[in-house]
Amino acid sequence: MTPADIPLWAALPAALLLVCGGLLTLVGSLGLLRLDAFYARIHAPTMGSTLGTGCVLVASMLTSSALAGRPVIHELLITVFILITSPVTAMLLMRAAMFRSKD
Repeated sequence: MTPADIPLWAALPAALLLVCGGLLTLVGSLGLLRLDAFYARIHAPTMGSTLGTGCVLVASMLTSSALAGRPVIHELLITVFILITSPVTAMLLMRAAMFRSKD
């Protein structure tokens, strides 16, 4: 596979989605470092990882579909699992922190 194999109509949006995904993940990581309280610190990486991973997976679906010449949606299952599990994990961590702080 060479860069000439990917059509321009798929390469440009995929590149934009990859850059956006990387920036969202970077912002989430910086939020983890900069924010003080636990409840604020848990929110930034969750949003960054969920949206950043979603952008990367949509870019992967777009390029795979363009190369295969048919819709390739098996990454959609990965996207659904990440979109469901990441916020649920954050909520469970926050509830555990609230439970421990009551003592």
